Amino acid sequence: MAIGLVLASASPSRRMLMKNAGLDFEAIPAEIDEREIERGSGGVCLGPVELAAELARQKALDVSRRLPSAVVVGCDQTMSLGDRIFHKPADIAEARTNLVLLRGRTHRLNSAVTLARNGAILWSDVGIAELTMREFSDDFLDLYLARMAEAVLRSVGAYQLEGEGIQLFERMEGDYFTILGLPLLPLLAQLRELGEINA
Repeated sequence: MAIGLVLASASPSRRMLMKNAGLDFEAIPAEIDEREIERGSGGVCLGPVELAAELARQKALDVSRRLPSAVVVGCDQTMSLGDRIFHKPADIAEARTNLVLLRGRTHRLNSAVTLARNGAILWSDVGIAELTMREFSDDFLDLYLARMAEAVLRSVGAYQLEGEGIQLFERMEGDYFTILGLPLLPLLAQLRELGEINA
């Protein structure tokens, strides 16, 4: 049986977003070395937006080469403060250091999505959201880390907006789905344009 739409990701949240949108798809994770792509070729490092776009492209292409007839959705998100790109904290101490750095400042979530078929890129887009953390106290931070424990290690920013992490923020600007890691509205519009879903 031919596969129509494929999500090149193992992300539970992205699978949930696409399922809740009524899309019929299979999830087949890409097999790429994200850190190698981040280091760049020829010593040229990519900026946060470019890196998110390139990771999404490489994920889509990787799965598209294995399933050439499918329309493959590749996506990735970077979190940045200026040109600095954050990764998931290795431990609670690093999570605390990062949250102190982000406190009272505005960081970006750069969410890229790409469509590929037959090993070629059909379309790409990057959505950007800006999130401003409030000037929370050290006491609040210590309590937050104690309550969240290992959960802060599961996300790049050491927060989950759908949980207690929302208390870290004073303002958010940007599309809800972009914040969650998949610019869903432009993706759906493009799938309609390609005839993959009903218009």
